[in-house]
Amino acid sequence: MMKMSFEVTAKKLFGVKYERLIRTLFLELVVFWGLHISGFRVEIAPLILYLMTVAFSAGVMWQALSAGDNRANLENMFMLPFEGRTLVFSYAAALGAYTLLTKTAGLLAVVWAVGHWSWAEILGSILCALAAIVIVSCLYPLRLGRTDAYAFYVQPASRRRTVKSHRRYSVWRYLFRYLMAHKNYLVNTAAMWGVACVLPVLLGQMEARFVLPIGFAILSLNTPICILLSCDRALERAVRFLPGQGRAFCVPYCLFIFGCNLAADIVFLCSWQIQLGGIGPLHALTAAAFALLSAVGSVLLEWYFPLRGWKIESDLWHHPRKYIVPAVMLLLAGLVSMI
Repeated sequence: MMKMSFEVTAKKLFGVKYERLIRTLFLELVVFWGLHISGFRVEIAPLILYLMTVAFSAGVMWQALSAGDNRANLENMFMLPFEGRTLVFSYAAALGAYTLLTKTAGLLAVVWAVGHWSWAEILGSILCALAAIVIVSCLYPLRLGRTDAYAFYVQPASRRRTVKSHRRYSVWRYLFRYLMAHKNYLVNTAAMWGVACVLPVLLGQMEARFVLPIGFAILSLNTPICILLSCDRALERAVRFLPGQGRAFCVPYCLFIFGCNLAADIVFLCSWQIQLGGIGPLHALTAAAFALLSAVGSVLLEWYFPLRGWKIESDLWHHPRKYIVPAVMLLLAGLVSMI
């Protein structure tokens, strides 16, 4: 029975014949071998390797357990004659295997390829990843004060409270309510502000006119707020169904992302001014320009190239598309620095 309940979730994540897992493992092997034969090497302390593995695995596992798209799948599983303990173990095991083999393995493939590691350190990093997955699986149900199988199923907000159907909310109110309802999105945005505070320490050895645009480009990497349509298929269908909704939604959405990016850039400039000084009006205008351009690029990608075929929300957070806008911003930063 445990095997059957495990396969229900595993086939959703990896494909009916596990073809998605095979494809992912092959790509990870190609990345590892390509970096290994390139001769590029970086000195990384084993403690950093372990901390990196634990933090990354724990974060991905928590995202996988919190993914709202698993509700329907869990709701169907609750209708099957599975024992609660069996369901919990099999569900957590399937998500743990997904985290380890498709996410953590990609990180380890890169780190192992560019570093010099002993077999003991490689085994230690794998054990750290497994420990992080197990600990998160044990701690996750406690957030609701429950330890039964239903602790993994969070009932949608529409079922927990009644909302007056005749009341209309503006796009702006929807965007802010959406951000507040998804605490992981809010935490990630706050984390970007933390990165903005630390960047002057890492980049402060160079001249401000060269390095500030690079910092603005890095801070445009705020994945959650840039995948609003991709992560909510119902919202995308509603926006595209009625005429004129593209402009009515995309303009406020663009300004919303612009505000989030600009807030991170302002924190970056304030931190730079406090630690190093020399910030002027031109730097503030440059920050606003980078925040606006990155917001426009993110919205255009979401509108014309939404992400399809994802299984759980974690796929969206780690999709390669999130690097397109920051990469373009880095190229632009190089041009601005030269000018």
